[in-house]
Amino acid sequence: MSEAANVLLSIGGRHEEAAGGRTFTRLNPMTGEAATRAAAASVADAQRAAGAAAGAFPAWSALGPNPRRALLNKAADALEARAAQFVDAMMHETGSTEMWARFNLMLAAGMVREAAALTTQIGGEVIPSDKPGCIAMALREPVGVILGIAPWNAPIILAVRAIAVPLACGNTVVLKASEQCPRTHGLIVEAFVEAGLPEGAVNLVTNAPEDAGDVVGALIDHPAVRRINFTGSTAVGRIIAKRAAEHLKPVLLELGGKAPLIVLEDADLDEAVNAAAFGAFMNQGQICMSTERIIVVETIADAFAEKFGAKATGLLCGDPREGKTPLGAVVDRRTVDHVNALIDDALGKGARALAGGKADSVLMGATVIDGVTKDMNLYRDESFGPIVGILRAKDEEDAIRLANDSEYGLSAAVFTRDTARGLTIARRIKSGICHVNGPTVHDEPQMPFGGVGASGYGRFGGKAGIDSFTELRWITLETQAGHYPF
Repeated sequence: MSEAANVLLSIGGRHEEAAGGRTFTRLNPMTGEAATRAAAASVADAQRAAGAAAGAFPAWSALGPNPRRALLNKAADALEARAAQFVDAMMHETGSTEMWARFNLMLAAGMVREAAALTTQIGGEVIPSDKPGCIAMALREPVGVILGIAPWNAPIILAVRAIAVPLACGNTVVLKASEQCPRTHGLIVEAFVEAGLPEGAVNLVTNAPEDAGDVVGALIDHPAVRRINFTGSTAVGRIIAKRAAEHLKPVLLELGGKAPLIVLEDADLDEAVNAAAFGAFMNQGQICMSTERIIVVETIADAFAEKFGAKATGLLCGDPREGKTPLGAVVDRRTVDHVNALIDDALGKGARALAGGKADSVLMGATVIDGVTKDMNLYRDESFGPIVGILRAKDEEDAIRLANDSEYGLSAAVFTRDTARGLTIARRIKSGICHVNGPTVHDEPQMPFGGVGASGYGRFGGKAGIDSFTELRWITLETQAGHYPF
């Protein structure tokens, strides 16, 4: 991409400039050059997008399940046809590697096809009634306009997740793009529009960072918006939930994480090392499910630490545009400063670095800190960068205690050769997701994805997504004359 890409709003199926022609610029984190110039929506622009979605809702919600399925499958094809553009956009906007961009696209296309398959599974039931001649039904119906707010770190996956199942359920959508990847999110909406969805079924709002609060607030407040789904930080999630609560609007929140990976004395160490490295350093550790705490029982801690430190040392980082290293750039200098501060704090309190260390640019090496204790910030603060701490547990019970000693509860993992033991421990860990002998980073379109505690509430994915994006109604049909006391 030799010059900055231009991104316009998408309102009612049409590309439009923001009010007054305002724009903002997203810089390439590697070079500091302009990567994207995008429309900087005003509150009025955001309100028009919500209005367009409301206007499209009656026709889209009335469309039969198989026509909706066909259009969603076309959208999946249109996404895949933009593969080269997505790779280019993610490299320049967020410093992603080609591998991460293509993985994003693969999973996102699968999510759209899974959503397409759900259109005929939005069912109901007939419930036995004690009232003679009464047929009682529970029906799931679309709710109206869904506001989806997506982040930058897995931009195709998470923006598509905010769109696909809501559409499959008969809702219309306003996607509020991340300020850090407006081009990537714009390509997604382009694909859905190209697939032939009705004008206004999917709308795109991009905004300057300084306008985010006003734009998001206006969208939440808009009477046509009936539900909100947000993926991002816990701090912002709390703000969104409070604003939505003023209007009694349900919110689905997928927020931060501090995923633990427990390694027991009977684990396959090589398998645990490989899974921990993938979970900790895929996309430079910038995934909500990233392994942030490796909890190892003392009897094997030294052996694990030696193997894991060597594995991390071999994971090189480099310019993602060259495609020669498994790790690319982190998203911005703020991440560098945050991770450096975690390293300084931990080492100053007695921990030791087994790999990596402080960085002076967005090319941060894979960093492993051993001997992390409760008085260190790395113990509890989400790093969202290429750093992981090793915590040493006395035994299995202590490992479970450490795993649960966090406000977060998104993903977790347990490594043991005893699968029954692993399942028992998984049931005791307080998280929305737990994998036995697998990495903490794992997602599939049909799975119920979400967390507990400070990691949020509600579930994306599969049939759980139907519950999130429909209203359950009770409707009765009387087949004989009633008997009333007066």
